[in-house]
Amino acid sequence: MPKAKDVAPTDEDFTLARAALLDITSADTIGEPAGSITEADGVLTVYFDTTMSGYPGWKWTVSLAHVKGFGPSVLETELTPGEGALLSPDWVPWSERLADYKEAQALLAAEGLADDDLDDDSDDDSDDDDSDDDDFDDD
Repeated sequence: MPKAKDVAPTDEDFTLARAALLDITSADTIGEPAGSITEADGVLTVYFDTTMSGYPGWKWTVSLAHVKGFGPSVLETELTPGEGALLSPDWVPWSERLADYKEAQALLAAEGLADDDLDDDSDDDSDDDDSDDDDFDDD
């Protein structure tokens, strides 16, 4: 497949992209333009910084279609992670997490550590139990 020709974004592209973002977010969350890339012939993606707290490194992303004889049109708008963005850990299916848990429990049982109450007796203050009753009057 031939490489797409790089298309330089125009002011109209950024204006249209910002207008599309205003359909999904408020103006105060849209920062400065942060570049663009040509995805394919006639498809341009433009980026804006986000000013939302909790999303450092994320970019507002708007993909635009350029069809000869027509003005640009919006294909997609979204918030995407950029360099240094905070991401969630990879998803692990429940069956794998459960298998790991069962394996850990089996190892603990084999070592005799599965019973949570083994060391609870060392924390008891049995000698204090009787004296606590004398601290309160039944009046």
